[in-house]
Formats: sequence, structure tokens, C-alpha cells
Amino acid sequence: MRIAISRIGRTEHLAIERADGSTARATIPQKGAISHDLVHFCVEDTLGLTRGFWGSVAAGEEPELIQERAKASGHASAKRADVPDDGLVELLQAERLVECFEAESWSGGNDDEGLMAMARAGWAASHVPPLALDSAQLAAIRRQLADLGDKWKATPEGEAMELQWDR
Repeated sequence: MRIAISRIGRTEHLAIERADGSTARATIPQKGAISHDLVHFCVEDTLGLTRGFWGSVAAGEEPELIQERAKASGHASAKRADVPDDGLVELLQAERLVECFEAESWSGGNDDEGLMAMARAGWAASHVPPLALDSAQLAAIRRQLADLGDKWKATPEGEAMELQWDR
């Protein structure tokens, strides 16, 4: 699947062409210096997740409907969250870990124990089992985030950064 991510102002635009030739588009607000969906890509690609955000898009789901499905299950708010159906578990595991890497990028930190403590709290609040991660996997995610984050920051506004999802 070919993924093109661009930004105009504080808005990110996704243009996706799946392996079967179908396409999808989405527009989302920009959260930070690195695209949220780029962080998803790094986490899910490095860990080999197939039912996270990008795996769900590759399987034919529309990006905005994935978010709506999670929201409808109460997962936009930990207070409303209930035990998710099986189809949401990996998506929520990825989302909570993505949030931790975003927080780490905002703080400039690089602490495996702190990141994993945040992740475990997020997974518990979302009623999903924790992912078993080691320091090598966390380092690999950070390396890919640093590389793609630099490319993202160097991509001029209005131009697309392209990624390939092969899972």
C-alpha cells in the first residue's frame, strides 16, 4: 500500500492507494512536530502489527471510520472505555503506544521504563493486554521515528512524504 502524507497549515492529508488499487483519503488536524499517523506507521511497522491503524486501512477500512469505530466503543475517553471487541484490541494497543512515543518526543525523553509505565497505564485504561516489548524493539521504533521524523520535517508544506506499507 502506498501512503502519501502531506500538511497544509495545521492540517494533515492522507492519500492512500491499496495493493488492490482502491484508494482512501483523510484529513486530520496536526498534533505535533511529527505526524500522528507517521508515529503509527513506525510503531506498527517495527512491531509487525497487522490489525492496527495501517493494517486496517490496508485491509480496506476507511481511515475516518476506524477512528469512529474506536470512538463508538468509548475509547476516546478512558472513563467510557469498555472491554473492546477482538477487532479493536491491536488497534488500541498501537494507539496507546503511539501516544507514549508522541509524549516522549514532546518531552525530549528517552526512557524505556517511563515509556513502558505510560503504555501499561494506557493499555489498562483501554482494557487491552499489554504488548511484550524489549529495549531492542523500543530502540528500533525510536530509530525509525528519528529517520522518518527528520524526513517529515524536511518535507515542504503542501508536498507529500511517501511511505510503503507491505504487511
